[in-house]
Amino acid sequence: MAGDELRERTKAFALRAIRLANALPDTALGRVIRGQLIRSGASVGANCRAARRARSRADFLSRMGIVEEETDEAMYWMELIVEAELMDKKRVWPLYQEADEILAMVVASIKTARKGKR
Repeated sequence: MAGDELRERTKAFALRAIRLANALPDTALGRVIRGQLIRSGASVGANCRAARRARSRADFLSRMGIVEEETDEAMYWMELIVEAELMDKKRVWPLYQEADEILAMVVASIKTARKGKR
């Protein structure tokens, strides 16, 4: 059940990241960050889904490692959005918190898989 929850949450996260990115101002900086946030946010859900279909433990760990990296990267772009004053922190914070929770779930899943449990 935890895997299904993670898959659904990462898909919802991707959609929310896309919506947040599309609300960025149409400036040079806004366009750059928009593209990066959409790419990393969508990759979270896509690679989580791919991990569910892994052919081996090594493949699963590799995909989940990508989910971990992309989630952290999305968080980085959200931090830049706030620090560059492109959006108010109140608007970005709920998605940032969700990313942090997803990251914790992913790390726990990786640790469990490394111990030989799946």
